[in-house]
Amino acid sequence: MFVCTIGDAVVDVVVELSRLPVVDDDVPGRISLSNGGQASNVAAWCSALGARAAVVSKVGDDLAGDLVAGLLDRHGVELLGSRETGGREPTGTVVSLVTPGGERSMVSDRGAAAGLCADDIRAEWFRGCDWLHVSGYSLFGPDAGAAATVAAGYAHGMGATVSVDVSAATLVESVGASEANRRIGACSPDVVFANDAERGAIGHIEGTTMVVKLGSSGFVLHDADGQRTWAALEAETVRDATGAGDAFAAGWIVGGPELARLSARACLGHVGAMPPLGEPLRLVER
Repeated sequence: MFVCTIGDAVVDVVVELSRLPVVDDDVPGRISLSNGGQASNVAAWCSALGARAAVVSKVGDDLAGDLVAGLLDRHGVELLGSRETGGREPTGTVVSLVTPGGERSMVSDRGAAAGLCADDIRAEWFRGCDWLHVSGYSLFGPDAGAAATVAAGYAHGMGATVSVDVSAATLVESVGASEANRRIGACSPDVVFANDAERGAIGHIEGTTMVVKLGSSGFVLHDADGQRTWAALEAETVRDATGAGDAFAAGWIVGGPELARLSARACLGHVGAMPPLGEPLRLVER
C-alpha cells in the first residue's frame, strides 16, 4: 500500500514538564527534538504499520530542513516538495508542552510549509498512490487550499482514496465555516476526520464517511450504515497524548477502525508524535 500525505513537515520540540511552569521562574523538564507536523506524523505511522509512505510539503533550505528530511528518511518516509531557497522562510517548528498527566498544548510556526502552492504539486508523485491524506493545515492555508485541491485531483485520477483531517477548530474559524466546507468539498473526500470541536465548527459533511474522534471516549463513525460509537482502548500508561489522533488516522488508512484504535493506544505510551525508532510497535498487550 502506498500512502501520500500533504501538509507540514516541521521540527517538533517536545517539552515534558515535571510540573506546571511558574512565571518568572524555572522548572525542570525533559526536552526532546524530533520531526513533526500532522502530515509527517500520519505518514510516519503509516510507514511503521507497513505501508510505503511519502509526505508532500516544503521545508527551508537550512539545517532544520536537513534535520527534518533526514529524520523522515529514518522513519521510511519520502519527502516530496522543494526547499525554500534564499532564506525567505525557515523550516517550520512546533513546540509541544506536555503536562505530568500527559495533556499537551502546542505552539506552531508553519514556516516554509505555509508556502506550498498549487504550482509545486506534480502529478507523478501520486502514481501508484492508494490513499491521499490531506491535513487541514494545508487545506485552510494561505493559498486557499489550492495545493491540497490539486493533489486530491491527481490522487483521485490515480484511483486513490482521499481523506481530510480538519485538524483544528481554530483553522475553520480563521476562514469561516462556509469556506471551510467549500474547500473540503473541493477535495471530494471519501473520509473526513475531526474531533468533537472541529465537527461542531464545520457540521456534518454529506456524502462522506465521517469519523469524529473523542479522545479517551473513543470515536463516532457516521457512514452510509448510520451512526456507530466505538470505545477507545485503555492505555497501560499515558505518557503523552501528542500525535494520538495522527496515529489513529494512520491506523484507519492502513487497516481500518480496529488498527486505528491500536495505533492511537500505542502512541500514548511514549513521548512525541512520531512512532518510536529502533523498536517494534507494541500494538497488542503483552
